[in-house]
Amino acid sequence: MLAAAGIGSRRRGEELIADGRVSVDGVVVLEQGRRVNPETAIIEVDGDRIVTRTGLVHLALNKPRGVLSAMSDDRGRPTIADLLTEFGGGGGLFHVGRLDGDSEGLLLVTNNGELAHRLTHPSYEVPKSYLVEISGPLRREVPRTLRAGVELEDGLARADSVQIVDQANGRVMLEIVVHEGRNRIVRRMMETVGYPVHRLVRTRHGAVYLGTLRSGRARHLTRGEVGALYRNVGL
Repeated sequence: MLAAAGIGSRRRGEELIADGRVSVDGVVVLEQGRRVNPETAIIEVDGDRIVTRTGLVHLALNKPRGVLSAMSDDRGRPTIADLLTEFGGGGGLFHVGRLDGDSEGLLLVTNNGELAHRLTHPSYEVPKSYLVEISGPLRREVPRTLRAGVELEDGLARADSVQIVDQANGRVMLEIVVHEGRNRIVRRMMETVGYPVHRLVRTRHGAVYLGTLRSGRARHLTRGEVGALYRNVGL
């Protein structure tokens, strides 16, 4: 199972076990050849969760502007399924939350429905980071107001953090971190404080960063990224 999860060869797995670096359900395992259920066992190597369930897919997609966060559209508009042809065209996959059509950046995609649900549920407080471009100048009290919370039509919304990244040519770039997944929450928060958003890019979801992933492209998450996501939501 360790070899199948990408840890290395069977011999490498045996060495990790002998060194006491492998645990199953929170207990360090020293015996070789122990049988476990890949569908239910929680296996960790050096404290990092190893996902061993078969057939699971975990992807990071850089959604371009103008593409819908959906697997199909009755009106024939472009969807993220069009960008996932090399991964089966989106069959059986769930997008983790949404980015509206005018927004871009990181969108997680998986066929684990429970993982997708937990990553978007506010009770698990998985942070999401956004780069937000607005017209300046920015009033000094705005970051503090966003952190304290602004009242939207569906309740109070707070930013975990607000940082000024850049200011030039009458534009201000902010990094805003939130842990909620309500529809267009960052855009609505900014509109409430008087700053409509010109451009919005999601750069991080939990342990996964957009990095240098090109617009319109997708990649498989690394073993470390997958393990961190599962650990964050108690799976």
